[in-house]
Amino acid sequence: MTTTAKLGNLEHLKTIFSNINLTSHQEKYLTNFIHNYIQKTNKSQEIAQANRLILADNKSLVKFKLPLKELYYPLVTKQSYGSKIQDINNNEYIDLVMGYGVNLLGHNPPFIKQAIVEQLDRGIQLGSQPELIGEVANLIRELTGVERVAFSNTGTEAVMTAIRLARSCTKRKKIAIFTKSYHGHADGVLAYSLDLKLPNILEKLGGNILTSRINSLAFPASYGIPYSATKNILMLEYGNPQSLNIIKANRGKLAAVLVEPVQTSNLALQPQEFLHQLRQLTQRSGIALIFDEMVTGFRIHPGGAQAWFEIEADIVTYGKVVGGGLPIGIIAGKAQYLDAIDGGMWNYGDLSFPQTERTIFAGTYCKHPLAIAAAKATLEYLKAQGATLQEELNIRTSKFVNTLNHYFEQEQLPIYLTNFGSVVAPTNRKDDSTRDSANQFKLSLFLDLLFYHLIVKGIMPRGHRGFLSTAHTEADLDCIIQAIKDSISELRQGEFLP
Repeated sequence: MTTTAKLGNLEHLKTIFSNINLTSHQEKYLTNFIHNYIQKTNKSQEIAQANRLILADNKSLVKFKLPLKELYYPLVTKQSYGSKIQDINNNEYIDLVMGYGVNLLGHNPPFIKQAIVEQLDRGIQLGSQPELIGEVANLIRELTGVERVAFSNTGTEAVMTAIRLARSCTKRKKIAIFTKSYHGHADGVLAYSLDLKLPNILEKLGGNILTSRINSLAFPASYGIPYSATKNILMLEYGNPQSLNIIKANRGKLAAVLVEPVQTSNLALQPQEFLHQLRQLTQRSGIALIFDEMVTGFRIHPGGAQAWFEIEADIVTYGKVVGGGLPIGIIAGKAQYLDAIDGGMWNYGDLSFPQTERTIFAGTYCKHPLAIAAAKATLEYLKAQGATLQEELNIRTSKFVNTLNHYFEQEQLPIYLTNFGSVVAPTNRKDDSTRDSANQFKLSLFLDLLFYHLIVKGIMPRGHRGFLSTAHTEADLDCIIQAIKDSISELRQGEFLP
């Protein structure tokens, strides 16, 4: 297959660039950059091209943009250690993707690796009870304060189960979710709303009219999702007090309110008072409050967002960090809801029996022995370290973000970073004027180019957010900061910045 020769041809870029009004200097700079980037990562591009016909894969650094199509391929990696990963061209990168938030303790920690190897030697027994399952459940209870724990394979499955438990126990159908939240890729939570401001609509239409029409504002998020999957969703605005009024007006119909306590797409919004009011309202109304803590769980605090915001949810879902790098989903919370999985508590040697009506819960790979072994090693480490581990990492991350924001402000760049603990994301400045569609495209193109420049300099970024781990050293953070500054300087030389 003559993949290399075919991929090396960049003549078509002239036609593409002409359609986005690039100057001759910008065209030359961008063509040279694309050529050099491909030279550095050519094996990954060759694999992407060779596999495209057979492999349906949506993983890439950024969203597809025609001017950057030659760069649109995921880097193929062969090794990871600590804060670093290595691609098949033997390039080393400081990783900011960190498994989309999984690797709080860095890549391949020795104690987790040892636990996996030991379990692998004992075998992968499916269909029977893992020996370590009770210890892991107890560790989760100790760290988070939940009453009962169940295990699934993924975060998506955990959220699906949490909603099913809430509906089963309350005998209600509707759930409330918030715009900009992400709760996995099950049909029942993939919804969006029209870009409407609730206070304005309430003022114009009146609360009763909005309450009766609110469900019409929830739409399937993509093709392939039927409207019937989202018809029982109330789509509300997170942090808006008017959302509480709508929940109150629908309290007799709502089984649950599903919350991402700090939305990964909007880290700057950390509405503690709103959450406390929501907790009070749901308690009074018999509505299950579900915290989706896939990202915040065990990362922001050993007890997750519940401990951070001092709120006790009814059901909490976890994943990512707790699995130690292996797939896992956890449904935890009050026995009132978790009892619907197995019927509740009973004892041998007496007349007790399961008394709670059960709902369906299944999965061949639930409680996978390797995942449970990795989770035990992770949780024991987190318990031994205490809250100091997260506190120190949170402080280091805030210092890192503040340093970069000071630089962005000095350079008058339309970039601003925000963080929640060790999760970092870029956002527009509040006073930024680049909000029309043409400027938004240019800003998006600039940010994409910035990400690719960082890769050339040995930094693996994540488009929408990044994650720091306990394995990232001060030298790593200094290197990232310098790489960003150098990339900005080069983009200015290429006339992609003033």
